[in-house]
Amino acid sequence: MKQLNSQKLQNKLRNKFLKLGVKMIGPETIFFSKDTKIGAGVEIEPYVVIGKKVKIGNSVIIKSFSNLEDCKIENKVEIGPYARIRPGTLLKQGSKVGNFVEIKKSVIGIKSKINHLSYIGDSDLGKSVNIGAGTITCNYDGFKKNKTKIEDKVFIGSNSSLVAPLTIESESVIGAGSVITKNVKRKSLALSRSLQTEVQNYKKKSK
Repeated sequence: MKQLNSQKLQNKLRNKFLKLGVKMIGPETIFFSKDTKIGAGVEIEPYVVIGKKVKIGNSVIIKSFSNLEDCKIENKVEIGPYARIRPGTLLKQGSKVGNFVEIKKSVIGIKSKINHLSYIGDSDLGKSVNIGAGTITCNYDGFKKNKTKIEDKVFIGSNSSLVAPLTIESESVIGAGSVITKNVKRKSLALSRSLQTEVQNYKKKSK
């Protein structure tokens, strides 16, 4: 009976949003909450789950297999596929969160991009920030959650670890593969890598 009531509620919510002009591909695979709020010109692809306390602005695209809960999405944002937007997150206008990205309790600034394979937690990103693939904010030290602040127009190279608490000032660049543990000043290049070792004409030892 409970499952039947849930199905009825979902059908009611789907019909409500379809009438309001929300474009859904495979609406039977999309799940809403009673308090979901959606603006105009929104597109939602199949297999999207929208949990409680989600507010979605205008002209937003949510791609397949994404999960949203207790977050605010401003206008012209693109999410997914396979994105997880956790509680306390604000995605500002024109930002983009791509595939296999998880965001928790963070602000993603206007036109900032986190395209793939990243975790951003307890962070504040400014405008036009680019986060490379495989970047993570190391926000938990075993006792408390720490903040990462990334200012406007920062470029974070792929496979970087940002160890909070940390501030990266505007227009800076983080080299790919870096572990950043200290604050980075404006318009700086920061990188941390061990030297590459190469042994020429190397042969494996025979057993």
